[in-house]
Order: sequence, then structure tokens, then C-alpha cells
Amino acid sequence: MTDWSWQHLGRVHLIWVAIAIIVGLVVLEVRSRGAMTAFLSQLMQRRLAARASFARTLTRLGLVLACLVFGVLALMQPTARGETASMSTTDANADVLFVLDVSRSMLAVDASPTRLARAKAEIDNLVKQLDGDNVGLVVFAGRAVEMCALTMDYAYFSSVLATVDTTSAGRGGTKIGAAIKDAIKSFPPNDGAKLIVLITDGDDQDKYTEDAAKAARDAGVKIVAIGIGSEAGSTIDLKDPQTGAVTKLMHDGKPVISKLDAETLRKVALTTEGAYIPAGTAAVDLASIMQSHVKPLIAEAKATALRPSADERFVWPLLASLVCLLASLWIGAGAGEKSVPERRARGSR
Repeated sequence: MTDWSWQHLGRVHLIWVAIAIIVGLVVLEVRSRGAMTAFLSQLMQRRLAARASFARTLTRLGLVLACLVFGVLALMQPTARGETASMSTTDANADVLFVLDVSRSMLAVDASPTRLARAKAEIDNLVKQLDGDNVGLVVFAGRAVEMCALTMDYAYFSSVLATVDTTSAGRGGTKIGAAIKDAIKSFPPNDGAKLIVLITDGDDQDKYTEDAAKAARDAGVKIVAIGIGSEAGSTIDLKDPQTGAVTKLMHDGKPVISKLDAETLRKVALTTEGAYIPAGTAAVDLASIMQSHVKPLIAEAKATALRPSADERFVWPLLASLVCLLASLWIGAGAGEKSVPERRARGSR
């Protein structure tokens, strides 16, 4: 098992649940035996109640615990690293992670109806241009939140995307660098094609965005940065969910003006050898973006991808779990048998 890796290591904590269950069963067994002893002598218990010895019961519960533990190990989806080999463009899938800015500056109306609404529409349309690649969604403002892990279920992705709003990240601000670093962690540990499609107005408050871009480059992740909004800037409209009244976001008695920071996004994209697309406020030519920027990056990464084959190993702990279950049932089946001395005593009468 030294060469095994675990796809869902966090599930190991389910073992504590299994232990708690067994401890609870042991406590109930001790209490039931104590209650019976209070009313019946040992001789009457043997004559009236056909039950296993305490040692036999503990053995059975130990096997049940082993069954549950091996079941948890199977749920952790162990794999063994196989040989590393080049995969052709037809065999390898790309991992495309959309990183969407949901800060309040995305409520600016220079891109109709708002920057955020436009960005969501563009993501939904971009996904429809992909063919069999994994897609995921990370939203960010003052912090990043993974809304949808990488998946090929495009319908589920779209349903999650539809729920996104400016409260999805839970903290104000705009930290592009932190979002990129968190997005890198969402990719699986392989050498396949990895692409971040960053959609933001670039109104950045993070001092470490360039360092995050370098970390993405070192991890083999390319970034396509799509800038939404105008460089001239726009006011930010806030809508009251109760009354529907629309007010301007103010600071020191003046409307806040949010501008597209194209320079930051351009640096991020170039650092990772990706591409910067100034979508601005006009309609985005999706077909052109896919053909000129996104698909070439995916194809390039796929063509040179070296992916280790992963041999599934969950069947072994699953088999061990089944063996332990059958053994516990076999021991439990003998619980109702009378002891040999007692059967002999009855036979002599």
C-alpha cells in the first residue's frame, strides 16, 4: 500500500463515526447483560436466553468495525500510480476552471445589464463551445470560494452558475491573486491540460497578484484573462432586494467609479503564456475567442500532456469489508446455539 494514493483523503474522518457506532453497541450490550443479571441467575440465563458469550459478541463487533473501516477506505478511492505515457489530443481531457469576480464593482452598468450578468452569460456560452472537457467554477471577491468542482456535467455547472451573485464569496473586496492561488489547488495532481479563464474588471486590491500568476505558470496552468467593463469607469448600482430601489454606491459622499484595470490582467495572462482579451463593454465574439485563444491553448497542452495511468485499488478494501461482514454474520449465526455441556445434559434426561 506504500504506492497508493487517495483521491478523497478527507473521508478518513468517517472512521471516527464507525468507532462511535461500535462503542455505542458495546455500551448497549453491557447494559443489557447487566439488566438481565439483575433479574436472572447465570443458570436461568443459560436455560432461558440463548445468547453468545461476551467474548464472542466482542469478536463479532470487532469484525463489524473492521467492515466499516475497510468500507471507508474504499470510499477514499485508493489508486496506484501506473506508467506515465503521452496521451493524444483525442484521449486527454482538459481541465478548464472559470474564475469569476463577484465583487460589488461587477455591478457596474457599463456592460449591459451589469458586468456580472454579462460575465455569467459569457461563461455559459463559452462552456457550450467546449467539447468533452472538464469545467469548474471558482468565484471571488475578498476571498475565493469553489462553487463547482471540475466536472463534465455541463447542465449541473450551468445550474450552479445561475445561482452566483455578489454575496457568493461572502467577503467584500477584490483579490485576484488569492483567487488564482485557490484556483490552482482545484486542479487534480496530474500533468494534463490546465486552463484558468479569469473574468473580472481587474479592479484589484491584492499585492501578490503577479506572484500568484508565477505560481500558476510553475504549476503548468495557463490563464486567459477576459476584462469586463470600460477603462473610463462606471458607477455601481445597488438594488434593495426588499423595495427594488436602485442607489449608487457612495464613498465620502461621492459615487464610486470602477474602472477596468487592463494592465494587471495583461500581466497575469502574459506571465502564464496565456492571453488577455479586452471584452470591454461591447458584445464578445465567442467564436473568435474560442478559436484564437482558448482552443489553441487546450490543444497545445493536450498534445504534450504526460499523464500517469491510475489503477483503481478500491476493490481490495471493499473485498476485505465484505469478508469481515460475512465473518461477523457467521459468528452471529451461532449466537443462539446452546452450549455443548447443556445439550448433553438435556440428552441424558
